[in-house]
Amino acid sequence: MTDEKIARINALAKKAKTEGLTDEEKAEQKALREEYVAGFRKSLKAQLDNTVVLNPDGTSFKLHQKRGKS
Repeated sequence: MTDEKIARINALAKKAKTEGLTDEEKAEQKALREEYVAGFRKSLKAQLDNTVVLNPDGTSFKLHQKRGKS
């Protein structure tokens, strides 16, 4: 996500608090927020995929995504 898009998210949030948003601006805000959250999740998943846990006995293991009921 670019700095311009983040600035636009912040500008829309500020405008929503002060004077309100049009339907068009609400749709833009929603799309930008969804893009931001998707990028955040992708970044966090990549970071966790590369995380190694070290045990006190010197052994280590990589974190794995928990499989379970969805």
